[in-house]
Amino acid sequence: MVEIKLGNRSAAKAFAQHLAVNLKPGSIVTFSGDLGAGKTFICREIIRTMCGMNTIVSSPTFNVLQKYQADTFAIYHFDLYRLRDSSEIYELGIEDAWQQNICLIEWPELIEAIIPRPYISIRITMNANLERIISVVNLL
Repeated sequence: MVEIKLGNRSAAKAFAQHLAVNLKPGSIVTFSGDLGAGKTFICREIIRTMCGMNTIVSSPTFNVLQKYQADTFAIYHFDLYRLRDSSEIYELGIEDAWQQNICLIEWPELIEAIIPRPYISIRITMNANLERIISVVNLL
């Protein structure tokens, strides 16, 4: 596990951009943390890095899924906050999404048992100074 302290939005953006350039089709990244921790912000910066900085990135909270097209693959951005049962995820076609695409999954706890390995798990917490602490685990 690697822990990274992000003191401001610029640091979070740099982290997201670094992560983005290291992802490839078939990569799955999960994002856990409290409401307002910065999950969607980091996902947005990953998507903009891969699809163009002018890409309009909407939070998928109400739609559960947003899809973006990069040059040769798609990026699926899931927000599973509103799901109550893991069976609902199959209706979204998640199994098709994580084949040869990049999947960014917020609130993955409900489906962690079915996510194919390896994948990257990112947990975002806040310390007493309100700095974000990013814990990154590569689950094999």
